Amino acid sequence: MTEKYGHHEFNCEFRAESGTVFRLIIRQNSKNRDDFSVILACLPPSSSAFFRLRRYNGKSHEHTNKLEQERFYDFHIHTATERYQEEGQREDGYAEPTDRYHDLEGAIDCMIADCAFQKEAPETGQTYLFPGGEA
Repeated sequence: MTEKYGHHEFNCEFRAESGTVFRLIIRQNSKNRDDFSVILACLPPSSSAFFRLRRYNGKSHEHTNKLEQERFYDFHIHTATERYQEEGQREDGYAEPTDRYHDLEGAIDCMIADCAFQKEAPETGQTYLFPGGEA
């Protein structure tokens, strides 16, 4: 991870056979271990902007689901929704609290499980992120 303006950050990109580019972004505040994000975004072939599909945040701030007027202070998972886009909100503006992780490493594991990534190929032990062994 690279030091950047008070946090550590890691970025990597992967291209699917369809031509879609996926970006994994991991950020953690240098001083507050509960201030982190694990983001999965995609860049469709016909677009010039990344689209955030999922975001796994730490318990460092209050989150408000604007359309539902729900507030909570907890670890939470953002999900891109059509409803929020139609209402002019950020695509991943909706989030739900979770007890499935309590630190950055747990959030990464949760994202890998939720998004059908594979950590390694069973026959070789080679690390892969996407199902089917796409590096």
